[in-house]
Amino acid sequence: MTEHAAAGAPQDKSALRDAATVIVLRDRATRPHVLMGQRGAKAVFMPSKFVFPGGARDPGDARVPLAGELPAICRDRLQEDSAPEPARALPLTAIRELFEETGQILGTPADWPDPPADWRAFAATGHRPSAEALQFVFRAITPPGRPRRFDARFFLADAEALASDPDDFSAASDELSHLRWVALDEVRALDMPFITEVVLAEIAARAADPAPPVSVPFFRNDDEESLFLRLRGERLI
Repeated sequence: MTEHAAAGAPQDKSALRDAATVIVLRDRATRPHVLMGQRGAKAVFMPSKFVFPGGARDPGDARVPLAGELPAICRDRLQEDSAPEPARALPLTAIRELFEETGQILGTPADWPDPPADWRAFAATGHRPSAEALQFVFRAITPPGRPRRFDARFFLADAEALASDPDDFSAASDELSHLRWVALDEVRALDMPFITEVVLAEIAARAADPAPPVSVPFFRNDDEESLFLRLRGERLI
């Protein structure tokens, strides 16, 4: 996960940070595949694990205009139990991190003459970010005691919505290696974090349904307890 901080500002690496993760699903009507990559062996957070593209919210993400908005039902679930700025910024975080880590573009062709610094490479592709194809499908908070803690929102996107070649990773950063499309029926052979396995089970159950979910699983960990909830107030335990 990319971690952005304001220039010169001290940063508590163990503080809970908002983050966004993107699950790109391909061939969902036949044999579904998801896009994954492997974190470096020396990474502090989840070393050597296979994960979805994603990373921490940049304070500037909320100020980036969207060419297409997140579906209303997803926006409502994202705002539940969340401050307004993260809810506004996180779809943009998801789009930015997907591009940085894989080179894949969720956007609409358009000129963007003066993008923020973190978005210049994206703008150079001739696109503005669009969240129309994103669906908010999962939320999870990293348990206490970890060297990095994230309040991560997971977004699902169909590969058909990409404005880029889904097999071209030439514009990807080196943060994730071994980028690949992995079949859902083979993905558990990879070394993954526990929460990634939980999310994959949710995605497998949703693969045949293109509609955004009515309620969203929320795996909440804090200092007192761990709860498996649903955003809309329906507890699962």
